[in-house]
Amino acid sequence: MSKKIRFTNDILLINILVLLLIVVITLLPFDILRIILGLPFLLLFPGYALMAALFPKKGDLSGIERVAFSFGLSIAVTILIGLILNYTPWGISLYVILLSLTFFILATSAIAYFRRRRLSAEERFTVSFQIAIPRWAGLNNVDKALSIVLALSLLAAIGALAYVVAAPKAGEHFTEFYVLDYPTQLSPGEEATVTLGIINHEGQETSYYIEVMIDGVKNGELGPLVLANEGEWEEEVSFVPQVAGDGQKVEFLLYKNVESEPHRTLHIFVDVKG
Repeated sequence: MSKKIRFTNDILLINILVLLLIVVITLLPFDILRIILGLPFLLLFPGYALMAALFPKKGDLSGIERVAFSFGLSIAVTILIGLILNYTPWGISLYVILLSLTFFILATSAIAYFRRRRLSAEERFTVSFQIAIPRWAGLNNVDKALSIVLALSLLAAIGALAYVVAAPKAGEHFTEFYVLDYPTQLSPGEEATVTLGIINHEGQETSYYIEVMIDGVKNGELGPLVLANEGEWEEEVSFVPQVAGDGQKVEFLLYKNVESEPHRTLHIFVDVKG
């Protein structure tokens, strides 16, 4: 038993899926839907829409060629758009990429639609495929074994996708520690200030403590500072050199939670003129 299916609204379907992806990303927190719609959005839809605009006739390319070129062009278009966006004020971000690729897909889809409308129904490219349901009793042992392997492979792929969505790999955990606006020349006893900053990417609430050292001698401390995950802290921190000397090393030691060793270390050099 077999049935041939012809689908003439392939471009419309792609645009509906693109708009659905925008709704899912902006309004619905369903990661599995983002993956299911996002992969073809990046790897298939841009190239498919471009191929439809360039080759609207049925006989221009074979089905296999269209699929292969669609994947290849999608990758090329995505990389090219990302490269162009990298040199714009907007940069590369989720929504910028989403809107840029959406505009490209909608624009090429519109061109494809109007080019197909100029052709007769017999000349227009349509998606057609044939579904054949073989009888299990009519299969030989080899075909039965291949059918079972194919079914198990499909189930394994679905299970792997579900596992990745349900238990995604944790990203790297780290803490940003930086220093800004620091002096280079001071006098003995003169109070100096620097701007220190901490950004918590540890995946959990974290407590921090800062020590200020001048040539190995403790000169100040700050903390504890408790930051939520992705929390930020930036303030001016002061230190006072007591003796003259060029190239004095001022260190800022960042301790995390109850660790006895510094988690991060920053340093600057100042000349203290007597």
